[in-house]
Amino acid sequence: MEKNVALIALFAALIAVLGLIPKITLGFGVPITAQSLGIMLAGAVLGSKRGALAVLLFLLLVAVGLPLLAGGRGGLGVFAGPTAGFLFSWPVAAWLTGFIVEKWRQPPLALSVFVAAILGGIVLSYAMGIVGLSLALGKSLTESTSLMLVFIPGDLIKAAIAGALTSALAKARPSSVLSRA
Repeated sequence: MEKNVALIALFAALIAVLGLIPKITLGFGVPITAQSLGIMLAGAVLGSKRGALAVLLFLLLVAVGLPLLAGGRGGLGVFAGPTAGFLFSWPVAAWLTGFIVEKWRQPPLALSVFVAAILGGIVLSYAMGIVGLSLALGKSLTESTSLMLVFIPGDLIKAAIAGALTSALAKARPSSVLSRA
């Protein structure tokens, strides 16, 4: 129990630290950040339940006003802005990523995590994020989708990094990858 709480807190902190990497904000208000890598890693390493809880803890800290999002943003206002759909997707994305890694054991771990991170961290996040962006900006879903296409190459790189890091961690400390325990 204590180990789980510590790991959940550790991954919430990791997501926060990844927000310190300078963001690049595009003209329509959605920044390119490294925090989505943390979402992918939380699910891949901790598994579905613990990964989602780590993200929920992170979002709770953001909601109470801690400036943990990229660019030092925090508070309830971020949950009504252009990125709100992505923020709401993050716990579900971590859960789905972890669930796929837990259940899909045939391929090498790096490949399993890569595919899981694409499905959870990209496809699901984009689906919810595009809806939120559309509502916040008053644009159609097609217009919002076209705005998001620029992010796909970077997110695919993050998914590959998540696969490589999780695989390396499993080789160095097999018991630390709880999604495969």
